[in-house]
Amino acid sequence: MISDYIRAAMRQAHYEILPEDNLFYGEIPRLRGVLATGETLEECREELESVLEGWILLGVRLGHELPVVEGATVWN
Repeated sequence: MISDYIRAAMRQAHYEILPEDNLFYGEIPRLRGVLATGETLEECREELESVLEGWILLGVRLGHELPVVEGATVWN
């Protein structure tokens, strides 16, 4: 269910170091607006997962149809 969706989405995350401020930047390209930064890769990953959870909850509350990610949906 939701945990499967989160795991699948996090597997698609991309990370890079922003050279201008030396922060880690992460995003899930297929999920518009799901992005985060952090001073370490782990901090960035944790923040990205938190943003993803909020994105899912808001999408469900607003009645949006969330995209399938690696075969996972929010409502299996």
